[in-house]
Amino acid sequence: MKTTLESILKEKGPVVHSTDPGTTVLEAVRAMNDRGIGSLLVMDGGGVVGIFTERDVLRRVVDAGRDPETTKVAEVMSGEMVVIHPEATVEETMAVMTEKRVRHLPVMQGDTLLGMVSIGDLTRWASRLQQHHIRNLVDYITGRYPA
Repeated sequence: MKTTLESILKEKGPVVHSTDPGTTVLEAVRAMNDRGIGSLLVMDGGGVVGIFTERDVLRRVVDAGRDPETTKVAEVMSGEMVVIHPEATVEETMAVMTEKRVRHLPVMQGDTLLGMVSIGDLTRWASRLQQHHIRNLVDYITGRYPA
């Protein structure tokens, strides 16, 4: 059975950290650091308008010599977002992340935001699944597997 993002979000929960376009880069970075996360969705009037990531900070702020205290998130966020639907499998999602070179994907059903998944979420899922398979194989090999 293939695990869908809908299942991952049920376990993880629907909490999505966000900011608005008028927030300064410095405030957004502090919010990300306080929460130990690598991105914030940028929301305006209840709608998703972009995503602000660590990569945006490095490329569009630090490397461009912008002042994080005066630069607004709207000026440096990624407006062209990659999104994924809740029926997508973990494997499909990992392939999209690899192909598009992104580490965070909003999960959307039409215009409705359901949650966010990161490469870390998917790696944790894959690791737990592998541990389960290994346990079953060891039980089978050692004769402890149920008949």
